[in-house]
Amino acid sequence: MSPPDFDAWLLDPDHPPLVMGVLNVTPDSFSDGGQFASVDAAVARALAMAAEGADLIDLGGESTRPGSQRTPADEQLRRILPVLRALKGRLPHTTLSIDTTLAPVAEAALDEGVHVINDISAGRDDPALLPLAARRRCPVILMHMQGTPATMQLNPTYSDVTAEVAAFLNERAEAATAAGVDPGKILIDPGIGFGKTVEHNLRLLRDLPRLTRSVRRPLVIGTSRKGFIRKVTGDVPGGEDDRRFGTAATVAWAVANGAAVVRVHDVGAMAQVVRMTRAILRGGAPPISAP
Repeated sequence: MSPPDFDAWLLDPDHPPLVMGVLNVTPDSFSDGGQFASVDAAVARALAMAAEGADLIDLGGESTRPGSQRTPADEQLRRILPVLRALKGRLPHTTLSIDTTLAPVAEAALDEGVHVINDISAGRDDPALLPLAARRRCPVILMHMQGTPATMQLNPTYSDVTAEVAAFLNERAEAATAAGVDPGKILIDPGIGFGKTVEHNLRLLRDLPRLTRSVRRPLVIGTSRKGFIRKVTGDVPGGEDDRRFGTAATVAWAVANGAAVVRVHDVGAMAQVVRMTRAILRGGAPPISAP
């Protein structure tokens, strides 16, 4: 998918849900830390995800697992820029996204061909990020998180998690609009696993229709391989990779309940889940697009 097509999709509520592949070029991410830290490994993984059906690839140079400490901009850039430069011209149908909260990292990535900013702080960590998105006219994903990655899982509490997450996301969307971001380029993410207990995560998933009605913006859902899945399903042979079956259930549920984008590690399998769920909901199978 080329960037102009992505912008057109944002304005089309009937477009099929998109699959966003996760590419962490970090030594310490919760699921795949270190696997794609080298440029060659990261490039190979990006090409494989595109071939498996990724509409977007979300590149991140900072781990935001529970308990993690922040990574300075210069280190994030050291990790991501060689990968972006090596990918230039090799993913003509795939939109690239940068997973960062820092404007200097986002701007350097945009200069290298990235089209979307994915900010887990929803513009709170760096006051220059939302004006950057406005100036560069790029889509931005705003996520809810209670606390910081270092503290978010210590004791997350809510009176009504869905109402509070919706209120936060609406406030941050308004902040983005006030900074000059085109309202049609704002996506929101309830932040599954970011400052939530198992029950909070399950409640947010159950309440996706309510959340969608409250925020009225494209919804990004990232449940892939997260710890709450293991806590529900129990330990299974094979470690985190075998959370893919629990992940598949959450992806199907999210698509059936209005998700616009699903952010996943196992692109090939989850693209099948998205396609099958969509066919059940709408009837018939949409044409398979070429990678």
